[in-house]
Amino acid sequence: MASLQKVFSQQLHSHGWRLANKRLILPVCLFALLLTPSTNELTVGVLADAFWQVASYVAATLALYHVIADRLTRQGHLTNLLEGRSRYQVLFASFMGALPGCGGAIVVITQFVSGKLSFGAVVAVLTATMGDAAFLLLAAQPSTGLAIVATGFVVGLISGLVVDRIHGADFMRPATAKKVTPAACQSTVQPTTASAMKLQGLFWQWALLPASIIAVMGSLQIDIDQVWHLGSGTTSIIGAIAALTAMLLWATSRDVTDYQSAVSEDPKPTTNSLFQRVAQDTNFVTSWVIGAFLLFELTLFWTGLEPATFLSQWYLLLPLMGVMVGLLPGCGPQILVTSLYLTGAVPLSAQLGNAISNDGDALFPAIALAPKAALMATVYSTLPALIVAYGYFMWFELV
Repeated sequence: MASLQKVFSQQLHSHGWRLANKRLILPVCLFALLLTPSTNELTVGVLADAFWQVASYVAATLALYHVIADRLTRQGHLTNLLEGRSRYQVLFASFMGALPGCGGAIVVITQFVSGKLSFGAVVAVLTATMGDAAFLLLAAQPSTGLAIVATGFVVGLISGLVVDRIHGADFMRPATAKKVTPAACQSTVQPTTASAMKLQGLFWQWALLPASIIAVMGSLQIDIDQVWHLGSGTTSIIGAIAALTAMLLWATSRDVTDYQSAVSEDPKPTTNSLFQRVAQDTNFVTSWVIGAFLLFELTLFWTGLEPATFLSQWYLLLPLMGVMVGLLPGCGPQILVTSLYLTGAVPLSAQLGNAISNDGDALFPAIALAPKAALMATVYSTLPALIVAYGYFMWFELV
């Protein structure tokens, strides 16, 4: 506890904890809602659900993902897949895009700029990737998440092969190969402070195991308060405090200086520990989920109108809306769409369209390093997204 207080005190005096930080708008609004008697219970419920039903599972999924990814990287398997297998470029890119998060897609973008991969590989990875929204969907609905990830892989593979077949492997390939590393893609992004990353890592290092146990018990419909002889609502209060802590850690870790810093995950130096990387992504996803859940619940509370009922008036346009939001760079807007799907506000067709059309954080380095290729690849990924979204809509959802 003393170490946490020391780090917290240091962070208060660092650059990242300025009151001018625009990320603090969300936790400030939360405190206001918690202090208002009419919205206190609703806000506590949203925070508790976001922590026990989302953040705990996302953190566990991320921990497993990073352990596997670290092992593959150390053993050089990913590098070996790239070398000497030019005819498997699109297959490799689709696989990297299907991996949850944005790391795999960023690797493909840098390899394209270096002249090692075709333009079809870029189309494949941007079509297949779902970004950080994949962690949320896999944690909340594993079977649906796996199905959408698999769909993205197949659609990305077909799209990339078709593009290379039409344009050839050298289409839009940089005239002069550049040596670029994934870390260079984030060189223009304001980094998080070391103390902020340490504090986030410590939080999830101690919270991951108990949070996972409680989350599983809750999923099994076990009354945790009764089993552990706690007062009614104690677990919800603990979850709300934990969710608010996670959000504060995210909000105060880095300032919002531009669009990218608002909607993308924080940069992760190679020196970050496992729990620091898990914490950064988990807190980012959790904060956007809390915002989406609050938007849903407060709309219902203040207007009496369910967002699903309101959005149903544009039922035919919902798949298109999912695809159009997917065109926005960054994972934040995509997490919002996935959260709305999980609450039942938008149908699966809209989620499918968004998953295929969105490029996550990978679009930022693509725009910076190869803007023309990025724009063209985005256009190419939009067409299959519309086909899949409206194909599913007409086949399964249109009554």
